[in-house]
Amino acid sequence: MQISNFPVTPVEQSRLSQVDFDNLGFGSIFSDHMFSMVYEDGAWKNPEIHPYRTLALEPGVSMLHYGQTVFDGYKAFRGLDGEARIFRPDMNVRRLHDSCRRLCIPIMEVEELLEIIIQATRQLIALDHGWLPSRWGQSLYVRPLVIGTEATLEVRAATSYRLMIMTSPVGSYFTNLQKGVSLRVEDRFTRAASVGGLGAVKTAANYAASLLPGFESRQQGFDQVLWLDGNEHRYVEEVGAMNIFFKIDGKVVTPPLGGSILPGVVRNSALTLLRDWGIPVEERRIATDEVVEAFRSGDLQEVFGAGTAAVICPVASIGFKGEVFQVATTPPGELTLRLYDQLTGIQYGKLADRHGWNVRVPIPQSDSVMVQ
Repeated sequence: MQISNFPVTPVEQSRLSQVDFDNLGFGSIFSDHMFSMVYEDGAWKNPEIHPYRTLALEPGVSMLHYGQTVFDGYKAFRGLDGEARIFRPDMNVRRLHDSCRRLCIPIMEVEELLEIIIQATRQLIALDHGWLPSRWGQSLYVRPLVIGTEATLEVRAATSYRLMIMTSPVGSYFTNLQKGVSLRVEDRFTRAASVGGLGAVKTAANYAASLLPGFESRQQGFDQVLWLDGNEHRYVEEVGAMNIFFKIDGKVVTPPLGGSILPGVVRNSALTLLRDWGIPVEERRIATDEVVEAFRSGDLQEVFGAGTAAVICPVASIGFKGEVFQVATTPPGELTLRLYDQLTGIQYGKLADRHGWNVRVPIPQSDSVMVQ
């Protein structure tokens, strides 16, 4: 497919004036335009940008019955220089490609998918630049989504699909970062099966499985769930929708990718920075017994989550088998704060992007300048 500017049908009237940028929340407001293309007759075709709108779907579409849907998410930031920066979209698109393959969605080759999605994202940002928030901590969340659209109740892969990209101005995912979040260890339910399941891809099934444990955690006064492995319910895997890190006696430990853990983009970025700084890092299995022992001995210095929504999120306490363990360092810890400041500094253009992570998008200069 020839990649250039995609055809655009502009909105007749923008909804931008209705947006309260002081109270954005996360993911409940959508920008004026979206990207769309379809898979029919064995080919992806008809890429276009059009007004954000509802979808007309038959009740029998396979996605509604058999969950053949995948998505991803990344962010664009209004830099201090007024230019937009998309943070590491290539990693998200490659992960989307892997998710499609796992769910038997006939996606295009990864390099072509990269070209299409990044070009579509650049166009959407340029077109809806007024929706790009201008305060530190705010961003434009970009959500690519692929759904099966064939109407059939036969249990098989669909023959038609739709790829969409929508954007949403968002604030901070958590509002209590200064005091940190509280976690409850989930030792009954499993977010994802072990190797061979869907844990390493972003599909609706993973998130549906997390809703009840998350609801129960909040009922018990915790913010998020700390997930354990699906085989023994012994080894730490993820926290909520983020990857988890522990600083124990000067070393940073995080669970390894092995098929049941999502390969997070911020996880990869944090590991890169830690190694740049010469901080010892171990990607290995970590049992709940080891975490509890580190709590009791005082060796557990910091705990933090890493994910697109929250960037770096300090953990203040973990509830496990009737006890609540407080992290030794008052959140945010020194390393947690250093990672957060470095990553957000790169995202907003305050610090040098030495690894070339940002895709920069020129946007018209307006009265809305970046406010730290």
